[in-house]
Amino acid sequence: MIEENEQKLTPTPTLRERKKRETRQRISDEATMLFVARGFDQVTVAEIAKAAQVSTMTVFNHFPRKEDLFLDRIPEAVELVTSAVRDRAAGESPLGALRALLLRLLDQRHPLAAVGDGYADFWRIVLDSPALRARAREGVEEVERALGDVMALSAPEGDGPALRFAAALTVAAYRAVYVATARRLLAGDRAADVADDHRSRVNEAFDALERALPVPGSPG
Repeated sequence: MIEENEQKLTPTPTLRERKKRETRQRISDEATMLFVARGFDQVTVAEIAKAAQVSTMTVFNHFPRKEDLFLDRIPEAVELVTSAVRDRAAGESPLGALRALLLRLLDQRHPLAAVGDGYADFWRIVLDSPALRARAREGVEEVERALGDVMALSAPEGDGPALRFAAALTVAAYRAVYVATARRLLAGDRAADVADDHRSRVNEAFDALERALPVPGSPG
């Protein structure tokens, strides 16, 4: 019933919006295939545009930087984290909402959960490119900043150093979980064999955060 209500509240995209999404997805797909085949630094934006049958300007209209063609889920990560905290149920803490989000992403085998067969190829490309590694670090900083901003909205005392520390520590905790899982998959473990360990690490990380952080907006 909730899903049906959400669908009714979600506006149907216009034809123009659908075409923009399709074009963006086509560009991303073509770029990914080229990056996998030849490596990120060996592929030019002009080559991607040709493969996607669009102009170079169109590529940059959808992706401000070449790195964003491959790390195209950074905006999604920001939106998922902020919406989880902003739209959490009454009485639910920001940490509780984020824990639920990350476990849900794991169940969905979402790329942002790190658990999935074939993801190792993605990480190898990132590790082989200094530009991608730098953009990935920027992406983590963007998520941290956005988390601090949304947590401040429900903090009785408003923004401040303690709140920003809480946001930074929360992001760092999940990054540690994500990296540990990625290393196992890079070493050859199957996703099915690391999923339970990933779930345990998420819960352990958030148990520790809840003990250590009196996060603003938490109940009680």
